[in-house]
Amino acid sequence: MNGEEKAMQVAESSREEWAKTSFLKEMFMGNFAYDLIHPFPEKKGMENEPFLDFLSQYRQFLTNEVDADQIDREGKIPPQIIDRLREMRVFALKIDEKYGGHGFTQSEYNEILKLTATKDSNLVALISAHQSIGVPQPLIMFGTEEQKQKYLPRFAKGEISAFALTETNVGSDPAHLETTIETKIDHYVLNGEKLWCTNGTIANVIIVMARHEEDDQISAFIVEMDWPGVKVEHRCHFMGLRALENGVISFNNVKVPRENLLWQRGKGLKLALMTLNTGRLSLPAAIAGASKKHLEIARTWCGEREQWGKPIYQHEAIAHKLSDLAANTFAIESISDLATALYDNNYDIRLEAAVAKLYCSETGWKNVDDLLQMRGGRGYETADSLLARGEPAIPVERIMRDFRINRIFEGTSEIMHLYIAREAVDKHLKTSGVLLDKNVKTSKKLLALPRIFFFYFFWYIGLWFTLPFGGGHLGYIKRSTKKLARQIFYGMIIHGPALQYKQQFLFRVVDIATELYVMAATISKSKQVHDSEDLAELFCQNSRRKVDMLFEELWNNSDKLKYDLAQRIEDDEFFWLEQGIIKDRPVWLIKNHYDEDWKTIH
Repeated sequence: MNGEEKAMQVAESSREEWAKTSFLKEMFMGNFAYDLIHPFPEKKGMENEPFLDFLSQYRQFLTNEVDADQIDREGKIPPQIIDRLREMRVFALKIDEKYGGHGFTQSEYNEILKLTATKDSNLVALISAHQSIGVPQPLIMFGTEEQKQKYLPRFAKGEISAFALTETNVGSDPAHLETTIETKIDHYVLNGEKLWCTNGTIANVIIVMARHEEDDQISAFIVEMDWPGVKVEHRCHFMGLRALENGVISFNNVKVPRENLLWQRGKGLKLALMTLNTGRLSLPAAIAGASKKHLEIARTWCGEREQWGKPIYQHEAIAHKLSDLAANTFAIESISDLATALYDNNYDIRLEAAVAKLYCSETGWKNVDDLLQMRGGRGYETADSLLARGEPAIPVERIMRDFRINRIFEGTSEIMHLYIAREAVDKHLKTSGVLLDKNVKTSKKLLALPRIFFFYFFWYIGLWFTLPFGGGHLGYIKRSTKKLARQIFYGMIIHGPALQYKQQFLFRVVDIATELYVMAATISKSKQVHDSEDLAELFCQNSRRKVDMLFEELWNNSDKLKYDLAQRIEDDEFFWLEQGIIKDRPVWLIKNHYDEDWKTIH
């Protein structure tokens, strides 16, 4: 088995089987199940008095005690801020009251993250890395009662956690995990090193993914940072989130008690994926809160700033940016709230959470870019510099630096596309995957043909008939949903097993479904929120143009040219294009046959 096959096998073995309803799963099969999201589902617990009391207290804390510019300037969250978070039990927001926590719902937790994001992204990262993917979440989902009683009260008292999966040579391909776990009679022995472990430099206890030496299975372990052999090797520093406590952690013959295996042996990656399904709800919520703040900054500036005798919002170029920012913000909050509400109501939200993460991070980045453009030079200038020369310290420059990581956190946009695409074709793989499996005998494939034929015959015929759906945007979404399912089917026929390598085709499929889903969410949300119809209308008009273009590009594109060019670039056919620059690469990195060119250039 080669490396690619091994990676795919590991990924497949870690997937969850579909057992619950999913709006997006149905959409990929051509079914626009609007009744699943309309009326817009209610978020749970939002009117509970303990939550409202906490939110009020927490708002005062953020307003009066947190200096985001100081945090950015010093690259550290002050100890007194961490202490205040402990006092308010912020590290136990979703932990049940019987363990000392607040017991808030996912909706309540996300509302807290929204509010936090309007003040400082470093705090969002601290709280979210600890509670969305750190020890509390997988422990709540998979831990034994003994493990919960041992660790959850510690978080209620203010201990901090982290999640350790990434390694120097392992990002989104955990099949090549190098951190190992050796089984002894009464304990395990952990060895290896983890990279980019958020909160790792200040954590008390972490989740570590490690590969069993005996059979290469991957398991999850609860590891305490003060155990012998655990060491923080380096604190990483980044373009934004300068107070992010992220680092490299090494494990040298660390003794791990047998009872610290979390869930089951060999279930580590499945645990990680299921944890991330929930964890990915936090990032869209934070982006929704941040986008609201970006809208406030833009609206205020566009009303105050005058050019050529009138406020800049009365100039069409700026008016369009401001309107799009508002419509996008409404869309971001709509799908964030929708995914969260569906989770609270016990739906399978793996696709909805992944799409929310993908869409909110990409669209939120466009919002930030437009905000900086509207602020002009003042957007590019630091808050400290603005203040020093007597202007309001509006930190758009910091906002942009801090926001950029969202397209990378918890799965890059590219990995999100691939993850969503895999789930999108799950029904097809279950139905006709036997034909693609090279390990299945021809006789068995032939026996499966009648079943496969009858499924696709009736399914495909149904994709050409659309019952009336009221016209307008909803009618467009329903027609486009069926069209999308047909295009996926055509892609399977034309590309066959090679479809998995046609990433741009799959990316466009995902982007079409995403736009249609967000349109549906904003329409449903607009029926619930007063005076939001025009925001939904503008968003849907913009989105329909994108969908039409994406459908066209499925079959009319430059994909092959771009791919072939990339191979030639890496073969140094275009080395001449790099001439005339300062070469920072060491000489040994330049291919031998360009040694003379190197000498000539220098």
